[in-house]
Amino acid sequence: MPTKKITKNTERCALQEILGVIGGKWSMSIIYALSHRTMRFSEIERMIPGINTRMLVKELKNMENNGIVTREVFATVPPTVEYTLTAKGKKLNPIIDELYKWGEEYVDKSMS
Repeated sequence: MPTKKITKNTERCALQEILGVIGGKWSMSIIYALSHRTMRFSEIERMIPGINTRMLVKELKNMENNGIVTREVFATVPPTVEYTLTAKGKKLNPIIDELYKWGEEYVDKSMS
């Protein structure tokens, strides 16, 4: 009986690409935090319980590289840095709102 060779699909699916952009553990929380206004780094950090400074820096850099947020530095002492959602980032708001509603309905609160 001849064996059939299994070939690996080298193309990544669109969902994997999307998760590469917004799939970080903290990405959706950051987008949610920025959904209503521009915020300074420390404001974002305070708004997201459990995130550490290093991880917030990493996630914001990734999101900036993917065109989700813009970073603006002001020449003050100490330097002030503000983050804003781009038009591309703002398009994620309704999706994240729906995920939040889904979580409220279906995620067991005792799991956390």
